[in-house]
Amino acid sequence: MSEPADTPETQMARLILALRSQGVTEAKVLGAIESTPRQIFTQELFKERAFEDSALPIACGQTISQPFIVGLMTQALKIDKRDRILEIGTGSGYQTTILSKLARLVYTVERYRTLKQEAEGRFKDLGLTNVITKFGDGGEGWPEQAPFDRIMVTAAAPGEPKALLSQLKPTGILVAPIGKGPVQTLRRYTGDGKGGYEIEDLIDVRFVPLLDGVAREL
Repeated sequence: MSEPADTPETQMARLILALRSQGVTEAKVLGAIESTPRQIFTQELFKERAFEDSALPIACGQTISQPFIVGLMTQALKIDKRDRILEIGTGSGYQTTILSKLARLVYTVERYRTLKQEAEGRFKDLGLTNVITKFGDGGEGWPEQAPFDRIMVTAAAPGEPKALLSQLKPTGILVAPIGKGPVQTLRRYTGDGKGGYEIEDLIDVRFVPLLDGVAREL
């Protein structure tokens, strides 16, 4: 008797169990991950690995983040369905899509024109209507649309991201990897309503650096 086929549904179920065991336990976050087909965000060469809990290469020398990190960062934002979120680093659009299922609006900035255009195609295919994209320098944020309830940074800032924090509501939350080395600290800034922040270090992570400007060649 042959073994039953390892379907996308069973692979996703295993992934969700793995995320739960690592501390991603918020039901709505897990639901958003479970309903997002990660395989459409990966390159053809890596589609069979789409349900692995690992980062995978995408175009322009970037990566699609490990599902655990996606889940952890999303959970750390404490998103409300009424929130307006700024995402720095659209990448493949995978994290963006998950945020869009939890918030009212997602504004996402990407420095690689190719990645932005490919992600826009995926958003259209998925029927997402609450994602607004921008080609630009992520370190500058999106001041014209500020302030935001939540900000997620998906590239490593060398130090405190002051320009982005200035675009956060007084009681908003920003989550970002902070550090210059190959290993950074995932940090959460929570506004105290008085111009200050409660700062929490969550875990060590590895992200590509947050670069200045835009990539003209890609």
